[in-house]
Amino acid sequence: MFGLSEPAVILLVVVVVLVVKKLPELTRSAGKATQIFKREARALKEDDTRRP
Repeated sequence: MFGLSEPAVILLVVVVVLVVKKLPELTRSAGKATQIFKREARALKEDDTRRP
């Protein structure tokens, strides 16, 4: 009979396999989001310094 640990280990393995397949896409998306955030923050900062 299965205990709680066997399905948990199987679920963990499935999640790890799925994350490993999507990892390059996730890191690319995170990098793009960081670049956009930095660009917008810089634009806001420049806009604030231009206003009297």
